[in-house]
Amino acid sequence: MLIYSDFDIQFRLPAPTAIIALLHLHPSVESRLQSGNHLSIQSLDDPFNHSPSSTSYTKSVVPSREYIDSFGNRCSRFVAPAGYLWLSGSNVVDADPDADFPHPAARQADIDDLPAEVLQFLLPSRYCQVDQFGGIAQDLFSQYPAGWQRAVAIRDWVHDKVAFNYNAARPTKTAMDVLTERVGVCRDFQHLAIAFTRCQNIPARYVTGYIGDIRRPYSGPGDFSAWYQVFLNGQWIDLDARHNYRRLGRILMATGRDAADVALTTSFGAAHLTSFYVDSKEIHADGTPVPLPEFGPQETTAPASSTERTTPTQTNNSGSSPTQTQSATS
Repeated sequence: MLIYSDFDIQFRLPAPTAIIALLHLHPSVESRLQSGNHLSIQSLDDPFNHSPSSTSYTKSVVPSREYIDSFGNRCSRFVAPAGYLWLSGSNVVDADPDADFPHPAARQADIDDLPAEVLQFLLPSRYCQVDQFGGIAQDLFSQYPAGWQRAVAIRDWVHDKVAFNYNAARPTKTAMDVLTERVGVCRDFQHLAIAFTRCQNIPARYVTGYIGDIRRPYSGPGDFSAWYQVFLNGQWIDLDARHNYRRLGRILMATGRDAADVALTTSFGAAHLTSFYVDSKEIHADGTPVPLPEFGPQETTAPASSTERTTPTQTNNSGSSPTQTQSATS
């Protein structure tokens, strides 16, 4: 199954700004990469007299350096001059056509038997305050058998108890806020599920990547998405408290403790988002798109479209340093 993904993200920078971007695919995906995965970084001159849609400007390539961070993600770092900044890229991946396979026999390891690098995914982090969830997690989930059944029970509880609403998104929202408010966007579902899961001594990490409308009806403008992974049977297994059903076309970009570790961009200074576009779709071998069905297996009406949303709802434009563009909302 061939999946074509692309993005175009634009900022206005009042001053030269150091930026870190996590916009490549994860190194583990490279064996299935058919083409692309290059990050184009361009600057436009004279930003206050022209807009990105104008043709009266000079474009220049912004040099960058790449590195692998402590979580194994491929990162780019660069200093962008004042003006308009364009970040864009595309890729084609030969994706798994049998995604989100269940693991009903997956066992939970004793903490002493976990690999050392996995232990950090049991601890509290910026958005997942594990130390505040112990009692309620025990009350809600201790009756389920350890391992896969308990992990799935947590996923299902979060999916059932939290409502999805784009307008409820904010970049400072934590797992405890989600538990209290019972509403959020994609990343909020995952943060709450991660916090509960870690409280049950199951390592859990946050994931960001592409999930397009693959063999499902069109659901509105694209965005990067979020899910999470649990460490059972000595491997990381995908779970998703927002899209609580088997979902095709997950393309991994980055993993971390929570959304703060895998922000699309981290700008050390003000960066004003001016345009945001993401798409991910199935294509034929000749590159033409595979048509989407009008309705899904259990749908009789077309899904609601969020056409009013033109920017990721997790963008922090406060101008503080560092400023993170944390998408993963769909």
